[in-house]
Amino acid sequence: MSRSLGWYVRRLRGMSPAEVGWRVGDRVRQALWARRRVPSGAAVTGPVPGLLTHRTFAAVLPASARAEVPAAARDAVVAAADRLLAGDWTVLGVLRHDLVDPDWFLDPVTGRRAPQDGLAFRIDHRDEGVTGNVKSVWELSRHHHLTVLAAAYWLTGDERYAERVAAQLRSWWAANPFLSGVHWTSGIELGIRLTSWVWVRRLLDGWPGASSLFEDDDEALRQVRWHQEYLAAFRSRGSSANNHAVAEAVGRLVGACAFPWFEESERWGAAAAAELETTLAANTFSSGVNREQATDYHRFVTELGLLALAEADRAGRPLEEPTRRLLASSLDAAAALLDTTGRPPRQGDGDDGRGLVLDAPGADPWAQLLATGAAIVGAGDWWPPIAPGVASTAVGALASRAEVRGRPQVRPRAFHDAGTHVLRTPAGAEPEIWCRCDGGPHGFGSIAAHGQADALSVEVRVGGIDVLADPGTYCYHGDPDWRTYFRSTLGHNTVEVDGTSQSVEGGPFLWTSSAVSGVDDADLAGDVQTWSGHHLGYTRLDPVLRHDRQVTLDSGERTLRVEDTLTGSARHTLRLAWHLGPDVDVELGDGVAELSWADGMDRRSGRLSLPPQLSWTAHRGETSPVLGWYSPRFGERVPSATLVGSGAWTGVLSLTSVLELSVVPTLVAQHAGSSDREVAP
Repeated sequence: MSRSLGWYVRRLRGMSPAEVGWRVGDRVRQALWARRRVPSGAAVTGPVPGLLTHRTFAAVLPASARAEVPAAARDAVVAAADRLLAGDWTVLGVLRHDLVDPDWFLDPVTGRRAPQDGLAFRIDHRDEGVTGNVKSVWELSRHHHLTVLAAAYWLTGDERYAERVAAQLRSWWAANPFLSGVHWTSGIELGIRLTSWVWVRRLLDGWPGASSLFEDDDEALRQVRWHQEYLAAFRSRGSSANNHAVAEAVGRLVGACAFPWFEESERWGAAAAAELETTLAANTFSSGVNREQATDYHRFVTELGLLALAEADRAGRPLEEPTRRLLASSLDAAAALLDTTGRPPRQGDGDDGRGLVLDAPGADPWAQLLATGAAIVGAGDWWPPIAPGVASTAVGALASRAEVRGRPQVRPRAFHDAGTHVLRTPAGAEPEIWCRCDGGPHGFGSIAAHGQADALSVEVRVGGIDVLADPGTYCYHGDPDWRTYFRSTLGHNTVEVDGTSQSVEGGPFLWTSSAVSGVDDADLAGDVQTWSGHHLGYTRLDPVLRHDRQVTLDSGERTLRVEDTLTGSARHTLRLAWHLGPDVDVELGDGVAELSWADGMDRRSGRLSLPPQLSWTAHRGETSPVLGWYSPRFGERVPSATLVGSGAWTGVLSLTSVLELSVVPTLVAQHAGSSDREVAP
């Protein structure tokens, strides 16, 4: 109880007086709405409120779109749908085999079952003892697996896919009446789910049972209305107006445009469009980078914005031109930040969230994002190659394609407002050395919910392989020690002082103090590129304590030099961490770490010279305390090596680390039919 009370106190400190007023109003509204709850299993009778007499579904895809889907993308979706018919689907890293008739409330991670009955407003979804891992419970009810099945029907005409979709939607609607259970506790879930329903109906158009599943079915109509009413009433505002607010507004807009079956539909759509445009602008730097300082959410929000843009175009109610320009800038930023293999940075939180899934689960969401963006606003000549898929073809077919003027003619490397800069070797200098430097704000708004304590951290790849890695996110709920580690300063390639993070954690999505950081200089042209920045996150410990870092990439020498300067007025301890990618093997010697990793059929090597003022230790897969881990995707973790240099200083301390990277592989590719490997000359 005391911990819960403390969290509420810390959370209130992150709110403005206006936000406190909104939240009090929400509590009052929740109390009034409690009487509207439909108990699980109860029959709902009477007419659907506000329902228009004449209802059709006009938000269909052009007949020509189906033939434009590449054969490989089509085959992959059909294969995924066939696995779904057999009951197999992966949810946040967990392969489930129960999708023939799923339990919508089961958490496969803990085995717990989240509440199905009871007033949603009284369910504490943050308590794993109540709901299990709520992310795993919620994820299936975003109905991405149903859009994949519906896409398979659209591509093949095979009614087995449509019938399975219909059976599972009716199952979900019956199990989740208004305000009963865990699936009515979070607006972002309703927004994404409503978007999925629109696309299910669109993709099932032509199936004889489509209209009786949606516009001619009172249960479906009630669910659509309930979702719209909830989203209009309980919006994420103030310090919570991040990607959640975007997803909620997109769901409202997409639902109102495609399901205009209610007296309020036009009003719902207009309000949602206005809120979406305001929220997107507030969440995006002028450079196009998302303000949450979490790259995965950059993709998620941009994807959602494109869905809304296309739906509004189709409905003849296009979004304003500044929003189209903003999304084009976000796409350009996404394309610019990718390494040579198409992998994005791993900055900040990421839960692999999707606005819409129409392609097979293994399809790269960043490639899909760029393909969809190219279909709607066009691609820059410098973008990586575009590979269209089901989603990009279908979403692009709805939109009024219009090129946006004034976009960059060459790939940007500097995003000054976000504090993000990329040092990289020139094109053709293979394998590419790619280095992201972080000197930007901690995160979005007063609580910086999805930011991490990563000021001045670097992320280094060689040919797309993590050498100095950002460990990722791993989890949100249920594992506080793991959540803390992956977002901590020690969990990043930077310096920790006095055993504490630069920013102060107040909860799993709450920071009570954020490090102030800035970029001092960035010269990203030529063969020798430099970046320097500083942060003041530890002034709470020592009023003059400052961390400065300079990074130099010498493309000719293929070296990366990191110079850290720590300034303080008293004695402090420090730990400098270098997190190696999970594919990197390391031998730690006296002041040097010999690195090697597989690169296709070859093996490459590097040497990391370490500051001699520190005492160095290697860690891998440790749990007490947590150290030496890498999360390849949300919900998964694997051991990886972490080098930690420990020491103390008074006054000024300068540390230099140098990463030297080999040009040629140490071993050449294996000859066909031979088990031998040869040493490169």
